[in-house]
Amino acid sequence: MIIEYKYIDKPRITNWTIEKIFNAQRSGLREVYVTLDLGRSYKTVKINSNGAIVDNYVLDWDLLKSVKPGFVYEAVDNNLKPIIKRGRNGFYKLKPVSEKDAPTIEINGIHMHRIIDITPWKDSYFKVRDARVKRGNIVLDTCMGLGYTAIHSLRQGARQVYTVEVDENVIEIAMHNPWSRELESSNILVFKDDIIDLIHSFNDSYFDRIIHDPPRFSGRTGDLYSLELYKEFYRVLKPGGILYHYTGEPGKHRGASIVKGIGKRLERAGFITRFSRRSLGYLCYKHS
Repeated sequence: MIIEYKYIDKPRITNWTIEKIFNAQRSGLREVYVTLDLGRSYKTVKINSNGAIVDNYVLDWDLLKSVKPGFVYEAVDNNLKPIIKRGRNGFYKLKPVSEKDAPTIEINGIHMHRIIDITPWKDSYFKVRDARVKRGNIVLDTCMGLGYTAIHSLRQGARQVYTVEVDENVIEIAMHNPWSRELESSNILVFKDDIIDLIHSFNDSYFDRIIHDPPRFSGRTGDLYSLELYKEFYRVLKPGGILYHYTGEPGKHRGASIVKGIGKRLERAGFITRFSRRSLGYLCYKHS
């Protein structure tokens, strides 16, 4: 099912924003210049004895003091609400990594992007670059998350991006993320669906590039690492096309076996494979 992604535009507050507001207040300033969308832009926030005026919202000092590190809040009716969801599969939150970088999404305490020595935005960019997305390509992004892969694909010149997300909680979090708002592009089609099912609806040799960035391997996600799915990827990829498959670096001993097994299944599906140490995934080529 294709859905309409719609960004919800409200001020976003983190502990870094609050720190700047309080520092300005202690210095006797009446206004301070801060980001209210995680670094995408900057605005002036006015300060008075009651608190801070953020856009049209009045946020009192006690409310501002309640902001905790590790969360992104949005201003709603003179209140601050953390961007979180509690769903059937657990606890979801938009997790900031710095004052002005793209956040990650955290599900049950697990980050969905690399954040050590790299930002989520750059992590996604490296995957798209390794997939060699170029002008005019039709791209399949199998696991949307916050949409960074789809957005980078479009920025690299893709003509059309099909991005698929099975979890409605993830889609809702993305609608509150300033760094996801380019998903509103008419050149990106957002599917609320399971790629395991949806892949069968695509024609043979339809996509120039496929980027497969699934959740980490587990009993629940095993189908996303199956030979059956890899054969479908091979079928819908054009001759000469590229599949990029992120694996990461799971635990050293068992993890090495998992990554090796992924490579073997990709080759059994027909791909020529090479592992990228930069983006921690397989580059998979279909014969011309």
